[in-house]
Amino acid sequence: MREEHDVPLAGLTTMRVGGPAARLVTATTTDEVVDAVREVDDADEPLLVVTGGSNVVIADEGFAGTVVRIASDGVEVESFDLCGGAMVRVAAGVPWDELVARAVAEGWSGIEALSGIPGGTGATPVQNVGAYGQEVAQTIASVRVWDRGEQRVRTFASAECRFTYRHSIFKGTSRFVVLDVLFQLVPGDLSQPVGYADLARQLDVAVGDRVPLADAREAVLAQRRRRGMVLDADDHDTWSCGSFFTNPILSASRFAALESRAATRLGPDGPTPPRFPDAGGTKTSAAWLIEQAGFTKGFALPGSSAAISSKHTLALTNRGGATAAQVADLARAVRDGVHDAFGVTLVNEPVFVGHAL
Repeated sequence: MREEHDVPLAGLTTMRVGGPAARLVTATTTDEVVDAVREVDDADEPLLVVTGGSNVVIADEGFAGTVVRIASDGVEVESFDLCGGAMVRVAAGVPWDELVARAVAEGWSGIEALSGIPGGTGATPVQNVGAYGQEVAQTIASVRVWDRGEQRVRTFASAECRFTYRHSIFKGTSRFVVLDVLFQLVPGDLSQPVGYADLARQLDVAVGDRVPLADAREAVLAQRRRRGMVLDADDHDTWSCGSFFTNPILSASRFAALESRAATRLGPDGPTPPRFPDAGGTKTSAAWLIEQAGFTKGFALPGSSAAISSKHTLALTNRGGATAAQVADLARAVRDGVHDAFGVTLVNEPVFVGHAL
């Protein structure tokens, strides 16, 4: 383990904001992760766990406690056969896109549509990361965690993780620290059925078709680059947490109310809210709500270096020199503006540390 003091945290996050950590411990093995967390808990000190820093907005004041940075490594094929698939155990600190690239190269199908997503593998089950018709819940066999409450290692089978849209049993609690994830991937050279219309159009196939794994990955990366969703130090549109708000899932009555307010605001012949079936009700588009509420690409509050991406309305970005407070102010303005316009409250995906919306 490496221990440092008063280390700025902005450089450990994709939003590139955040003050210093009183103490930063970098753990490079699973045992070191457990030891570091136990030490902090035994001392009854504040703890913040980070991996890739792609889903966190840390306050400008920093964190007055210990930050444990998970940098563990290791991808182990535990078994491989045509019936059970490729059972691959991945340490929490493995960069997610490195795993996707290896899966494509090895002929492991199931996560190719999740190419280009930043962050560590251990963060993916927490919010059930998903994109372009795939979610990690579709391939996760189990998640091994350190249970801070019971002070022991526990393994959660997929069904026990309670995966739903951008949520799991691990989200919204600091009790569990993900140590590694066991994936069950499908051996083969073809992708899983393409489940996203724009991606299918780019690949010139029908929704539901399969394509070579490498083709699927490159198409996803191309889509994400157009939206500023692939990390690039020279592109401020990628200095973000990716999609900042989740797509709302509304009951039938709430969606009807949204349609009514949209017709009043935009006119009876104006655009109507997108609707997608979901187990919890009807899903609509957060990006559509933001745009129709008047927040255009590139929008920024006066004097602020935080702005909506110039490529994708759903991303809030650091244009260079933004503070965490400016990011929060922008997020608050967008959230409140959408609520005033349509009566829908957007929910932020990234976790706020030391401040809130």
